[in-house]
Amino acid sequence: MKYKKFGKLDWSASALGFGIMRLPVKDKDYSAIIEKEAVELVRHAIDNGINYLDTAWNYHRENSEGFLGKALADGYREKVRIATKMPCWLVEKPEDLDRFFDEQMQRLNIEHIDFYLLHALQRDWWDKMKKFRYLDWAERKMADGVIGNIGFSFHDKFPLFKQIIDDYDNWTLCMVQHNYMDADREAGIRGVKYAADKGLAVIAMEPMRGGQLAKEPPKDVKQIFSSVAPNRSAVEWALHWLWDQKEISLVLSGMSNLQQLQQNLKTVDECSVGGMTPSEHKAISRAKEAYESKASIGCTDCRYCLPCPEGVAIPFVFDYFNTAEIYDDLRTAKAMYGFLGEDSNAAKCTLCGKCVELCPQRLSIMDLLKDCHALLYTEAKKEEGQPKD
Repeated sequence: MKYKKFGKLDWSASALGFGIMRLPVKDKDYSAIIEKEAVELVRHAIDNGINYLDTAWNYHRENSEGFLGKALADGYREKVRIATKMPCWLVEKPEDLDRFFDEQMQRLNIEHIDFYLLHALQRDWWDKMKKFRYLDWAERKMADGVIGNIGFSFHDKFPLFKQIIDDYDNWTLCMVQHNYMDADREAGIRGVKYAADKGLAVIAMEPMRGGQLAKEPPKDVKQIFSSVAPNRSAVEWALHWLWDQKEISLVLSGMSNLQQLQQNLKTVDECSVGGMTPSEHKAISRAKEAYESKASIGCTDCRYCLPCPEGVAIPFVFDYFNTAEIYDDLRTAKAMYGFLGEDSNAAKCTLCGKCVELCPQRLSIMDLLKDCHALLYTEAKKEEGQPKD
C-alpha cells in the first residue's frame, strides 16, 4: 500500500480508502448487509494497509454505521481512522446537530470520531448550516475531544466550493466527486487544486462514477484505450488518472467484494503521481469526448435557466437523461431522477418559456423536459438508487 500525507495533519493516509456504502447485501436489498462476508471484506482491506474508512448516516438505509462499529471490533478500530457525516438535509433546527451526532456515536460504538464531515453540501444546506452555527458547534466538539477534525463532502458548483473553503480556516479535508468524466463538473479540477493549495486533504469520491466507468466501455472508447494500453481495464484507467494527480490525498472506493478490493489494491501499487504518459492523457481526453458525444441534450450546466418559477431542476433533469444515454444506464438515471422528488421533476413545468429565453444554447427546453419525464419517470420510484458519496 502507498501512503500520502493527509493535508495539514501529521499523518499519512492510504492512497486507497474504503467507502462503507456498497457492501454485499442479500437479494438486492440495500439495507440487508451480509455481515459475515462484509466484515471479512473490511478486515481484509485493513490487513492490506487501508487505514481510512468512510461511512454516513444514510448508507445502507442507515445500517452502515452500525455495521462498521461491529466490523472494527477485535482491535481493528485502533488500526484505522474513520469518518462519518452530518445528514444536512435532515437537520431542521440547531438541536438536531447533537441528536444526529449522538446517535451516530452510538451506532459506531465509539466516543471519538477522527473525521466528521458535512454531507453532500450544496447552496441551501450550507446556508442552513451557517444559520444553525454548525462551525461553532463543531469547534466545541473538537475542544471536548469527541471530534478530531472536520471537513465536508460536496455536490454543487465551483464558486460555492471556493466560498465554503474560504468561509472557515480550519477545514482539514474535503470530499469531491472526481473522475475523468467529471473533471470539469461540480468542484472539478479547479476545486481540487484550490483545496490542495489551501492545505486541505482532498478525497476523490465516485472514482467510477457510481460504477458507470467500471463497466465494459462502448466499442469506440474501448478501441481508444486498447490502442495505448491493451491490457488495462476500464477500472485501471480511471484509477491511474486519479492517482496521477499530486493534489489527490486519497481515492475512496465503495467495494462490494474481494475481487474488487484485490483489483484496487493491485492497481494502487502500479500507480504513481505523474506516472501517466502524454499518450495516456490523450487517450483519456479522447475517451471522454467519445462518451460525451453520445449525449443528445447539449446542456452545458450553466444554470442560467435557474431558478425555475415552478422549481424544476432543469439542468439536473437533462443530466440524468444524458446519463442514461452516455453510459447506457437507464436504471441509475431513473433512480437519480426519482431522488428529485415531485416538487422538482419535469412534470412541474407549466410551459411559461422563461428558461428558453435565458438559455445561451437555445435549447427547446420545454419539449426536452417532456421527453425526459417520459423516459425517466416510469417506474422511477421503484428503482433502488445508491448514495452519491
